[in-house]
Amino acid sequence: MAKVKSKFQKSKNSKKPPAKKEAPTLSLQERLAQKRQATKARKEFMDLLSKSLSTGLFLGFLLFLFAGIKAALPAVLGILVMSFSYKYPRQALIGFMIYVPFGGTITYYIGNSPILQLAKDSFYVPVAIALWQICRKQKLPFIVPQQIKIPLYFVLASSLLTLVFINGGQQLNPPPVGLLQTPVKEIPIGLGILGLKVFLGYVPLITCAYYLIRDKKDFLLLTRLQIVLILICCGLGFLQYLLLVVGVCEGTRNLEGAALFKATLEARCYFGGALVYSPSQGIIRLPGTFVAPWQWAWFLISSTFFAFATGFSDPSVLWRLTSLGSLALIFVNAVVSGQRIALALVPTCFVMLLLLTGQIANLKRFIPIGVGLVMILGIAVVTNPVVVQERLDSFLVRWNASPPQDFIIQQFEENWKNVDTPIGSGLGRATNSARALGETKLVETYYPKVLYEVGIFGVLGFFALVNVLTFTGFKTYRSIKNRNFRSYGASMWVFILFISYNTYYYPLDVDPVAVYYWFFAGVLFKLPALDKQEKEDADPEKANKKKRLQIKF
Repeated sequence: MAKVKSKFQKSKNSKKPPAKKEAPTLSLQERLAQKRQATKARKEFMDLLSKSLSTGLFLGFLLFLFAGIKAALPAVLGILVMSFSYKYPRQALIGFMIYVPFGGTITYYIGNSPILQLAKDSFYVPVAIALWQICRKQKLPFIVPQQIKIPLYFVLASSLLTLVFINGGQQLNPPPVGLLQTPVKEIPIGLGILGLKVFLGYVPLITCAYYLIRDKKDFLLLTRLQIVLILICCGLGFLQYLLLVVGVCEGTRNLEGAALFKATLEARCYFGGALVYSPSQGIIRLPGTFVAPWQWAWFLISSTFFAFATGFSDPSVLWRLTSLGSLALIFVNAVVSGQRIALALVPTCFVMLLLLTGQIANLKRFIPIGVGLVMILGIAVVTNPVVVQERLDSFLVRWNASPPQDFIIQQFEENWKNVDTPIGSGLGRATNSARALGETKLVETYYPKVLYEVGIFGVLGFFALVNVLTFTGFKTYRSIKNRNFRSYGASMWVFILFISYNTYYYPLDVDPVAVYYWFFAGVLFKLPALDKQEKEDADPEKANKKKRLQIKF
């Protein structure tokens, strides 16, 4: 009996989970080294703060004397942000991603200035420069993935030819002016540089995102941060709508004539920029937290992909449910914002994601998300039938008046006939954000706009670039074995696919898609490395003994 009891106790003890490994106790020398390192980091931080602050205040004082506080304040903030972004690129990149959806709101709180439209680049440009230097020092590739190198060099070379010969020619040899005509004040070279920055300036974000993510923890931090940003922005967007409805903000309801239908900054309602709210005419165009209403529409469209990805791939049930809530808010804002393109594309993108990622077959996760989403939207439709009907009627009227396919064809034909040379009419000549530096043409579709600026060679080069990016992205996500990473990668690939071949309007030219497209491409290309890390952590005995690629960044 005693033998049986002892055997039972042994088997019981053998089933106990292994005790957790205690953290290794640091030696006195290691503790002192950590303390010295912390002291050094604190000293470097304070030195940088004092130097950048003194430089910023000096420059700000000079600008205050000549241009006033609206020029001085952004200068001081810009020097501080750029200095710290260069010194701490990882934190700056996170700050950059947080700033992007709130940029429009911050811009109009500080002061409406064209320079403030470039404020987010005070985070990004120093990061890109610092990362390039680090990659050079550590002999790491700066262009990631390597497959895009040839088409990227081609489109960059074509764009530089346009900048030098077309913009440079316009600078050195301006068009003749009539006897009684006033010469147009413009800076064609400046226009071209800004146009090049808008066209290809955010491509290095692929590399920035790739090296920002070191492990699964960084990846989850980034994806969950994006969900939090979506929740906050959509919450503020819906609050903006409520403030207009109850009359706290007047909008454009008391204006007359054509002003009832035109977005204006004077009608701004606490967040974002220009808006239209004329309920008597059934017209509403909200900007959310962005400068313009159509930027808000594209934020909602792109956010559909991120909320969907986290909703199906996050390992935490809590975060999957949170993503469901963010997705519901996206749908609600697509209706109340009055943006027809958001109303059409948000549900379309959701269905496209279900089909192309295969999540519709994942019943365990699809059914709770699908049922929850249908219930939330059903309640919203039942409680606001008039609003929903108005938006649907507005969408159908617009579609019948100007079908998108006809509009795109007409834009291609017009710009094919009017482009000046095979290498274009000049960088920035169809870029709306560059209009302060010279005359620009309004081209409302993306590839015709590229055709007008950099000509047929530039269009072919850029099309080759996005083709390679899309194909490489497909191969990348298909190579991933981990289910959660593969699910997220599939969603990001669908996002890249959708934006690469979309030519309706020009989301790749402005926030937030101009940032999200390149940044989340970098996230996608990092996923195979994270997948490999997961395998090594699960089975350390079979792990590759080679050191993981870690960049001091």
